[in-house]
Amino acid sequence: MAEYLNLPIAPADTAFGLMADFEVDNHPNKVSLIAGAYRNENGDPWVLPSVKEAKKRLIETTHEYLGIAGSPKFIKLAKELIFGPSTSRLEANAASIQTVSGTGANHVAATFLAKHLHPSQVFIPSPTWINHKSIWQMAGVPIVEYPYYAPSTKAVDIARMLECLEQAKPNDVVILQACAHNPTGVDLSKPQWKQVAELVERKRLFTVFDSAYQGFATGDVDGDAWAVRYFTEAVLASKTHPGICVAQSFSKNFGLYGERVGALHLIVPRQLSAHAALSELMLISRAEYSNPPRFGATIVETVLGDEGLKLQWNKDLDTMSSRIHRMRSLLRQKLEKLTLHDWTHVENQIGMFSYTGLTREHVSRLQKEFHVYLLPSGRMSVCGLNEDNIDYVAHAIGEVIKTST
Repeated sequence: MAEYLNLPIAPADTAFGLMADFEVDNHPNKVSLIAGAYRNENGDPWVLPSVKEAKKRLIETTHEYLGIAGSPKFIKLAKELIFGPSTSRLEANAASIQTVSGTGANHVAATFLAKHLHPSQVFIPSPTWINHKSIWQMAGVPIVEYPYYAPSTKAVDIARMLECLEQAKPNDVVILQACAHNPTGVDLSKPQWKQVAELVERKRLFTVFDSAYQGFATGDVDGDAWAVRYFTEAVLASKTHPGICVAQSFSKNFGLYGERVGALHLIVPRQLSAHAALSELMLISRAEYSNPPRFGATIVETVLGDEGLKLQWNKDLDTMSSRIHRMRSLLRQKLEKLTLHDWTHVENQIGMFSYTGLTREHVSRLQKEFHVYLLPSGRMSVCGLNEDNIDYVAHAIGEVIKTST
């Protein structure tokens, strides 16, 4: 047994390591642009007013176990939120369960598909959220990274993306982010989504959508779900499409980061039934965590199930997305004035993160000389910017760019 336990120490998570370094940094002007969590103008965590009101109504909540599949009311409302008008047409073609946030949804999807779809490989965007690769490695499916982002144009590299996906075989899996791509902040346009959908159906590929930012990305709940709904309609209309999964998270758009609220939806073509798949999804969930958490899901269903609270929630989404966009616009203006370079891409990107284009050298110097923390890739969490620190951050970026070797 000892020889099996003599394992190399796994590399530390980069983001969490940097956040630990930030915490012990005593510099008075330090700025964290690392974490994927919303911060208000004062740099503090923000409890959404809709969530705050929902919690007041839950004083007498129960702490009993949920069923293995989760709260039926939550699942119904989550499904309606992501699929919109398509929901009424899903009927027997959908299997949905509550999960331990979006990470749990992605993991259950990978476990299920590896066992029952038997893909020869999974196509994962490069770059992407770090857990995508870890999850599919654990599922034992060979990974192919497809080009997603072109540094030269600071846009989606659609030509190379499609070229790579053409290599896929029937029943291979493609991972797509529904909106507010992490880490680049660059999304496909509707015409580009249609190109990908045509290829996926023609090649008979299975799509896993990761939807972590619906409503948070732009403030438009329906607009942020457009790609998911377009692909769903394609599945329902097709006789050869293997189907899609949607891993849905409520961490960002409800500010419920620590409550781990999520859902997984499996959609199959009209001539098939997803009922048998539901029992298998529940079997996987039972083995992994037995029952999903109740409290966060109850908050979400309280908000989405009440017209007044849902209206307030939409206002909350606008508050968050508008502040982020304002910070993007201000940063662009300040950087263009300081550096005489074009920073349009920072303002045009969407959601929480920005692929700034800063190099590893730039990022290292920002941390050492100015105590401004970003990921080595140059990914910035725009939520960390506010009126008090944006001049300092812009100045720091300007300085490391001017004096780079």
